[in-house]
Amino acid sequence: MSVGRRRGMSLETKYVELCKGINGLDKIVLREVRGCSAEVYLYGGHVTSWKNEHGEELLFVSSKAIFKPPKTIRGGIPICFPQFSNLGSLEPHGFARARFWTIDNDPPPFPINSSNKAFIDLILKHSEEDVKIWPHRYEFRLRITLGPGGDLMLTSRIRNTNTDGKSFTFTFAYHTYFHVTDISEVRVEGLETLDYLDNLKNRERFTEQGDAIVFESEVDKVYLSTPTKIAILDHERKRTFELRKDGLPDAGE
Repeated sequence: MSVGRRRGMSLETKYVELCKGINGLDKIVLREVRGCSAEVYLYGGHVTSWKNEHGEELLFVSSKAIFKPPKTIRGGIPICFPQFSNLGSLEPHGFARARFWTIDNDPPPFPINSSNKAFIDLILKHSEEDVKIWPHRYEFRLRITLGPGGDLMLTSRIRNTNTDGKSFTFTFAYHTYFHVTDISEVRVEGLETLDYLDNLKNRERFTEQGDAIVFESEVDKVYLSTPTKIAILDHERKRTFELRKDGLPDAGE
C-alpha cells in the first residue's frame, strides 16, 4: 500500500510505499523517478538500503544481520540514542535502534524543499520500559528524505517531555555503514589536522597528522569539531560519498 500524508502527498504517489520486509517487519520504500531508492524499517527507524539510479547499493548491511527483535540490525544507518558508544549506563549505542518507531502523521513543520516528494516522518516516544532504565520522557522525530538527485537526508528533532521540567543530556549519532570495495583503497578528506579521541587507546586525545585519512589497520576514532562537509573517496569504484551535516560537531570512523 502507499502512504499518504498532508502537504500534498497523494495516496496514488509512487514515491512512498509501506510494505513488509524481512521476517514480516514493516518497512517503507522511498523511490525517485530516476530510479534511486531507500528502504527504512520501522524497527529501529533504521535505513537498511540506499541505491543510486544504477541500482548500486551504497550502504553495507552484514550478511549475518538478524532482522528479528530484540536483536539490532547490523549495518545500514543505526540511530544511536540516548547514548553513542558504551560510555554510559545504558546498552551500547542506546535503545532507540531496538524500538519500534511509528509513522508520524502530524509532524511539526520541518524545512522542506517542495521538489522532495520521497520522504517519511517517523516518531519514537518513551515507554515505561525505557523510563526504568533512563528516567526521562522524550519525543524523537525523524524525517528521512530521498532527494530527486538521489541524495539521502536524515533530519532529527528531540523534544524533552518531562512533566517536572527536568532537563537531560544525551549523545546521538547516525552510525552509518557505507558500502565500499577495498578498504585499503578508501580515503577520507576533511578531517586533516583535527583532534580526535582514540577508542583503541582508552580515548586518549591526539591530533591527526596525515593529509587524508587512510586505513591500514583497525580504526576506532572520534574526531572533534569537524567541518560541515566530509568526503569519503572509494578509488576502486571511482565513487565519492559527500557528507554534509549540521548540528553534529563530531565524526567517528
